[in-house]
Amino acid sequence: METLKEKTAKGLFWGALNNGATQVLNLVFGIFLGRLLSTEDYGIVALITIFTLLAGCIQSAGFSQALANLKTPTKHDYNAVFWFNIIAGGILYVVLFFCAPLISWFFDQPLLTEVSRLAFLTIPLSAICIVPNAKLWIELRNREQAIATIIALLTSGCCGVWMAWNGWAYWSLAWQQVIFITVATLLKYYFTRWAPSLPVDFSPIRRMFRFSSKVLITNMLTVISQNVLTFIFGKMLPISAVGLFNQANKWNTMGSSLVSKTMEQVAQPVLASVSDEEGRQERVFRKMLRFTSFLSFPLMFGLALVAYEFILLTIGPKWEESVVLLQILCVSGACLPLHTLYQNAVISNGRSDLFLRLVALQIILQITIALCLTPFGITTVVIAFSALSVLLTFMWHLALQRIRRISLKEALSDTLPFAIIALGCMAVTGLLTTWTSVLWLRLLLRVVIAALLYLGIMKLLRVKTLDECMAFIFKNKRTEE
Repeated sequence: METLKEKTAKGLFWGALNNGATQVLNLVFGIFLGRLLSTEDYGIVALITIFTLLAGCIQSAGFSQALANLKTPTKHDYNAVFWFNIIAGGILYVVLFFCAPLISWFFDQPLLTEVSRLAFLTIPLSAICIVPNAKLWIELRNREQAIATIIALLTSGCCGVWMAWNGWAYWSLAWQQVIFITVATLLKYYFTRWAPSLPVDFSPIRRMFRFSSKVLITNMLTVISQNVLTFIFGKMLPISAVGLFNQANKWNTMGSSLVSKTMEQVAQPVLASVSDEEGRQERVFRKMLRFTSFLSFPLMFGLALVAYEFILLTIGPKWEESVVLLQILCVSGACLPLHTLYQNAVISNGRSDLFLRLVALQIILQITIALCLTPFGITTVVIAFSALSVLLTFMWHLALQRIRRISLKEALSDTLPFAIIALGCMAVTGLLTTWTSVLWLRLLLRVVIAALLYLGIMKLLRVKTLDECMAFIFKNKRTEE
């Protein structure tokens, strides 16, 4: 039997491998698509993303988290969730299918009607995948998750690039999403060997609804908060500006997701399974907080450092205006994995009500900022959003502090040193590499020097998080050999 520490470490390893491979593939395909498609193509698809994500939240209704919060979910629980999602997903697709002309009218983009009807197919397809995805997540089977995701990305990415090459424009992005969901769903059913059954008993839905309904509303608000800028920009600014912001936000999200999704795959299941022994959950959470900070700050500050070289070398000069937006967004991107960890800690303690209130406050602040500052330009809004993201980190800590005895001083001691060291390493690296104007050489030097500086300082200071990571990697390597 694996200990909780071993199971968590294994889950983190496969979660990191999954998200690392995911971001590399997204990077490769994103480069090809960025060169083949225009700012307008990205803007068109970005406008309907919020509707797809919101519908996905409604269809899942927070039952994935509710299942994870059960100590031992039964086959009846899974079966009820499956059929509920199938019904909800089908209804939502029909509603959105007929609402597509209204969406097109709102944004004054006639092209949106047909492309949105295709993109909305991801909703019923995702509904079919909810249960096998939840089973793999709850059981910390991140290896299978990784295989399914990587194969789905390879398949959908190749199809998207082929379509873009042949002139399908924004249709290639929409088809890429549909193909990804389809392939991932088939593979996850293969790995879980789970199948629905009849008749259906919906009583588990009623038992879980009190918890899941709060998660549902919170997830919807989270989606709104993450996409509110695209929505408001789409209404108030040219579609090309939406495309520029979407491109910058895409790379920022890819970077932060590398850490946040790794933690998300293990945080709630692990924290929910930790016993109520005095101080044990606090110790587990603080270790996760240090690990998250150890990865997040150097990764996102490093992305800000190389943003100019990266954008121009990969997707070309036509996207140069997105560089400044990406650099500013990297500040909020560094905080996002911390938010994810805090949110999972709050949910694992059954406080979806507290989670809901804080996310509601977050969305109100974000919408207010966006509406008030958009007339002053995209850059001003993005700066305000990044500042708000830093403030929200403290707010999430205060929320968790109401449940668990973790002081602000302890949290700062777990996070701030990594942020300061990472920022210092990037500043020194920037100064050391100003002598060359050759973009590819400067990019290479900045990546190598920043990584060596950061890891060297971690080793010099004998940071335990680094030692634990290295010990696990080499132990895993020896086991495979």
